[in-house]
Amino acid sequence: MAKSDGNLPNNNQTPKIKYIILGCGSIGYNILGELKESDENILVVDENEKRVEDLRDHRHQAIVGDITDPALVAKIPEPEVVFVLAADKDVNLVAVQNIKNAFPQVHVIARAMDPFSADLLADHGADVVLYPQQVVAKSAVSHMNNLIASRNAQKLFSHLSSWTGTLGIITHKNPDPDAISSSMALAAIANSASGGKLTPRILYEGNIGHQENRAFVNLLEIKMEKLTPEILKGCNYLALMDCVAPGMNNDLPLDTPINIIIDHHSTEGVTRLHNPDLLDFRQNVGATASIMTQYLQELYLPIDKKVATALFYGIRADTKEFQRNISPQDLHNAAYLLPLSDQSLLEVIMAPSVSQETLDVLGNAIVNREIKHGYLFSNAGYVRNRDAIPQAADMLVNLEGVTTAMVYGITDNNITLSARNKDIRLHVGDVMKEAFSPIPGASAGGHATMAALSIPLNAFSLVKNKEELLGMVIDPILSNFMKLVGISEVEGDES
Repeated sequence: MAKSDGNLPNNNQTPKIKYIILGCGSIGYNILGELKESDENILVVDENEKRVEDLRDHRHQAIVGDITDPALVAKIPEPEVVFVLAADKDVNLVAVQNIKNAFPQVHVIARAMDPFSADLLADHGADVVLYPQQVVAKSAVSHMNNLIASRNAQKLFSHLSSWTGTLGIITHKNPDPDAISSSMALAAIANSASGGKLTPRILYEGNIGHQENRAFVNLLEIKMEKLTPEILKGCNYLALMDCVAPGMNNDLPLDTPINIIIDHHSTEGVTRLHNPDLLDFRQNVGATASIMTQYLQELYLPIDKKVATALFYGIRADTKEFQRNISPQDLHNAAYLLPLSDQSLLEVIMAPSVSQETLDVLGNAIVNREIKHGYLFSNAGYVRNRDAIPQAADMLVNLEGVTTAMVYGITDNNITLSARNKDIRLHVGDVMKEAFSPIPGASAGGHATMAALSIPLNAFSLVKNKEELLGMVIDPILSNFMKLVGISEVEGDES
């Protein structure tokens, strides 16, 4: 074949080029395979004459050319997308500039050789920058996570199929849709694996106070039981769902043997476990319901409509309508569950009535708010329904000028605090853990955007007045929090 003179192949008409690949190499060859378009839609430009000949032998349109030459753009038609893929960062930068100067509307996807060149390419007009080493690393980790998830699913099924008796599935103290739906999924897997030899029971200790949570349980007819010492003693096996360890957001004795634990929160407290049969912590997902959905898919188990509805709502609720701590895995699992869910039930669950008590707590939180440099603190006082506190935090963090909201109150058994955060510089879960960890019995922590604190009142049995106790305990630890984030207490409050 004759050498190319740098012009398009003569086929008696101007080709309709959709994609242009500048600098082919191994990545360019793979992109040619992935595009799966007609050869007439793709043009390759490369300075290597032998490579161009090989491409033509395989019926690809290709020309020899220096992709840094400004005159090149006069020889090629305007495409929709240009791939800039040379193995030289300086060459790619010049090529991106030339293409964008000639064709401002064209989409440019460029190859970076290091993180610094990635920023330069983006600054000079590349719409998408690919750093192959990073892509490979992310792909490797993704495959690793999928392999681990598949192995955990098979391990779980194997254990459940070999057990007989009663499986106590324990949620955290005041269960939310994520914990409840995850427990439903585990119960469904246990029923399928054991063939009826293992009886799952969903157990909880506290209250289901949030109006949406009550509607969720009632409308889906979810069977849940209050955990008692007698029921606990009658369980042959125990699982903790959406809960990290005995004594962490539950009243289980610290030495309680746990067989299964599945959670997406902090792993603090895991050392308290006594060699569980299955331990699955995934802090990179937004909901435990997402983990359980992946189990059901890995095991190829049919999903009952109520279970699918519960899991979808669990993911939706724990990610605050897919806006908080969301991961690609959560979105994938939600998309899988949605067509299997009961849409009419979801609409009813998401529009419950608000109780007078919840309204009172929200009102107290609004009235008692104090704002210091974007941090809002509010004392909701004595509350019967602890679920109203995170509701108040969700609402108050949206106030103008507020980046972090912390709402606290006291119940019959605990001092509880919920935090919500929009400041990307702050990991509120880590700061809360550091600020409140010195308190005996305190359970604190969470994610970058949301966190919680619970302090059992049995540590303060000599103090009788709850309002007085709340002030005694919360003031010094809030002071510690403010010091950690750099707020001076002597500075005036903002209105």
